[in-house]
Amino acid sequence: MDVQGLGLLVDIIEAGNLSRAAVALGTSRANVSQRLNRFERQLGVQLLRRTTRELVPTEIGLKLYQHGLAMRHEVQAADEAVNGLGRGLQGSVRLGVPSGYGQLRMSAWLTEFMQLHPDIALHVIFNNDIEELVKGSVDFAVRVMAEPPPQLVAHRLGPVGYVACATAGFVERHGRPKTLEELRQLPLIASSQTSERLRTAGISGPNQRVPQIRFRLVSANFHFLLDAISQGLGIGLMPDYMVQAAIDGGVLQPLALEPGTLDFLATCKFLLHVPDRYQTQAVQTLIGFLVQKEAEGQAGAPRRRSRRAATIAP
Repeated sequence: MDVQGLGLLVDIIEAGNLSRAAVALGTSRANVSQRLNRFERQLGVQLLRRTTRELVPTEIGLKLYQHGLAMRHEVQAADEAVNGLGRGLQGSVRLGVPSGYGQLRMSAWLTEFMQLHPDIALHVIFNNDIEELVKGSVDFAVRVMAEPPPQLVAHRLGPVGYVACATAGFVERHGRPKTLEELRQLPLIASSQTSERLRTAGISGPNQRVPQIRFRLVSANFHFLLDAISQGLGIGLMPDYMVQAAIDGGVLQPLALEPGTLDFLATCKFLLHVPDRYQTQAVQTLIGFLVQKEAEGQAGAPRRRSRRAATIAP
């Protein structure tokens, strides 16, 4: 077996076509094509099917790709072990985190991780999309969404519930809604995605009328929304992690809606990474650390909710 040919197959499949593979390898497309043809002739089988837009691995091509990828990972792991011999955990990790959850919850965890591992450098990107992950610009990403993308490996970290909340002054002026219909009649503050889901909640047919809703403020920036809610400008429909501190501190009051009223807004936290991409010891250690921190937070959540419910009970 030509090991270099096997490595070339891995490079081509990961690049998606010969041109991108040539750019990544610093050579010409013709050179890559010639090397691939030579490897296929040596094996006597077709490894890739060429279409007008991409290269699709054959069954044997996919099996050889998996073997080649495993060999590459073993070499990378061995190289990492030799380079780190006699030293502590080293390296760098690039990760993407949500702007709201990342700042409010994960910032303290990442700081603690850096204190535990002073020779690991972090590059943290605060955004809410997965493009950086798909392009390979980050090693992994944490995202809040209803369902993870099917092409990525997803580790479920925990649920995200939604809370309707407002200041005591706003509640005194406008009253306490109990149902979704009553809520829709009051000035609301929510993200773009939440506002759209609230508009269509309960609509089952194309001819069913979309209710009029009084949105006072809609924005993709949760910190901006939280500030507006805290100023008494409307009722906020927010992820629980965004308003937890404000409710505990008495700045905001959770509204006692009927049980299950906002269940349709619930999402989940996922840790995502691309399948078959090599993860260094530094990356694996940080992933394990964040999973543990999230689990500890989930374990403490029921006790916090019980104390808060006892405080606001009439």
